Amino acid sequence: MDQAAVRYDPNGLVPVVVQDSVTAQVLMVAYANAEALAATVDTGEAHFWSRSRNELWRKGATSGNTMRVDQMNLDCDADTVLLSVTPTGPACHTGDISCFSPDGAEGFAALERLWSTIAQRARDLPEGSYTAELVRGGVDSPSRKVMEEATEVVLAAKDQDSGGPDRIAEESADLIYHLLVLLAERGTTPRQVIDVLNERAG
Repeated sequence: MDQAAVRYDPNGLVPVVVQDSVTAQVLMVAYANAEALAATVDTGEAHFWSRSRNELWRKGATSGNTMRVDQMNLDCDADTVLLSVTPTGPACHTGDISCFSPDGAEGFAALERLWSTIAQRARDLPEGSYTAELVRGGVDSPSRKVMEEATEVVLAAKDQDSGGPDRIAEESADLIYHLLVLLAERGTTPRQVIDVLNERAG
């Protein structure tokens, strides 16, 4: 994105729409000045301008819920910025994944909510967390669970008399959860997986 082309308002600000790179869900809307946009480009993390505090604001500086910027785009009028990001946690101060979904998210957005929780617990390793327990066990711990759950999915698919589609869905949910934990333990993100799928689809 050409920063010099940005058309700021009289206060030197431009609205920034933040969108999840994987789900395309709108996470939040904030404002940035030239300093914030430059910091975003330089660090690869979302920076904004706080109008209430009148200062530069790195998203997640306090909460830890930072946003890695995957792409920056300017709209056709050059007066709005779109950030495509990979969040490390909820975007909203209320704890919701998006400031526009207080009642929760559906579809792929719900999967992103799960990933955000897993990534946060893999990072913080809170006591009493099953996710943290798996991560503490190293790569072998979630790997074993992925193999176990993959087998359960196959068995559920072959044995239609013991639950049918509902059981397949339940076992698949277990598999997806443990696969996401394995990704987190290895430092891989769903975004990377999606990128590979997109390359193969093309």
